[in-house]
Amino acid sequence: MSSLQKTLSPIDGSVYVERHHATQSEIEAAQNLAKQAQTQWRNTSLAERQAICRKAVNAFTSKRDDIAKELSWQMGRPIRYAAGEVNGFEERASHMIDIAEEALATLQLQEKTGFNRYIKKVPVGVVFVVAPWNYPYLTAINAIMPAILAGNSVILKHSAQTPLCAERIAEAFNAAGLPEGVFQYLHMTHDDTEALIQSPGINYVAFTGSVPGGAMVERAAAGRFIGVGLELGGKDPAYVREDADLNHAVETTIDGAFFNSGQSCCGIERIYVHEAVYEQFVEQAVALVKQYKLGRSDDDETTLGPVVRASAAEFVRGQVEDAITQGATAHIDAADFPMDKVGSAYLAPQVLTNVNHNMRVMTEESFGPVVGIQKVSSDAEAIELMNDSEFGLTASIFTQDIDTGVTLGEQVNTGTFFVNRCDYLDPALAWTGVKNSGRGCTLSKLGFDAFVRPKSFHIKTEL
Repeated sequence: MSSLQKTLSPIDGSVYVERHHATQSEIEAAQNLAKQAQTQWRNTSLAERQAICRKAVNAFTSKRDDIAKELSWQMGRPIRYAAGEVNGFEERASHMIDIAEEALATLQLQEKTGFNRYIKKVPVGVVFVVAPWNYPYLTAINAIMPAILAGNSVILKHSAQTPLCAERIAEAFNAAGLPEGVFQYLHMTHDDTEALIQSPGINYVAFTGSVPGGAMVERAAAGRFIGVGLELGGKDPAYVREDADLNHAVETTIDGAFFNSGQSCCGIERIYVHEAVYEQFVEQAVALVKQYKLGRSDDDETTLGPVVRASAAEFVRGQVEDAITQGATAHIDAADFPMDKVGSAYLAPQVLTNVNHNMRVMTEESFGPVVGIQKVSSDAEAIELMNDSEFGLTASIFTQDIDTGVTLGEQVNTGTFFVNRCDYLDPALAWTGVKNSGRGCTLSKLGFDAFVRPKSFHIKTEL
């Protein structure tokens, strides 16, 4: 018997969506259907797969306004920005469709007399995708699209906070004529999710979420000898050098810190600024943050929406209070943001200075609208602090000396390194992390490799 899953909207705390969790028989049926569908789908030509996927993208983007509204109510992104995720979905999906032929091409070896040798990339089978609520479409499509293009079938388990996202993706694929069973979704409990990872019917797991969630996936998959892709947490740093274009650095890093209410695994959570420009940077940054309007996500004037739930707001408040107790300076008065209210999901933004790595706010993932700004005296000090983290997803350096910026970037332990930008996923580049930010790769040509396995052909042509 299934239980009921309720999605509470951060806008007003009301129940926005109710769905029944899948029963054991429904979960088993989905696995069986996925396996059966995949045996036929893998034999479908790549050109046909690409055509169907293009139709799915078009079907998805045609519902842009409805999807944006649902997104705002499910996870709290301001409506003025919500449609941007549909654009990102289209950009990433279209790029993966375009490069699929090259990414999945058979590897031809050098000629050898009397032999024909090549390596094919064959699908792994049934891919289980577990997606989060903060960027519910972008994180999901990173795995779904290359998996399906490669000839796999996919079962999606989306966050309980964003169940309609799974349904919208399924709707688009159905409209495109994707064969039944190639893409399915299940609303499931955590226990059933773990059990499905352990099932012999699953051949690969793509997980985006917390570090504890990633550890669960690894434990569940242990001994099964299947691939696991993990995109986990981040505490991403930015360093503003003495020669940086200060206006650009302020605008870019602050947007990187506070967009989506700071709820981005690759958002900027700590900023290191050279002492020569530190005071000016802080002054401009604080002035910019004070311009945000905290409000309901469905209000067109809102530029900073609520965080996903009240407990998330309290977690960030706790980090800020601890930092202030240890000597940090808070530059934003919550009274200037009337919607801020203890016990709710509405949280004023905060900028902290006089911070150091003894404070949780500089070492522990915040996932909320707060950023610490720390003064440094040299490139070496900045690099040391940037690397002083259990995470390594992205890192940014702002400088007008590009060559030096790249040289410094070589010393940063990170999956993606930026110069003069941040908080962006280029679908042509590999998306990957180091340390507790996870392992594996999505996007780019390399992002297809997780969803295929090499199969070598060694054919003796002369007897």
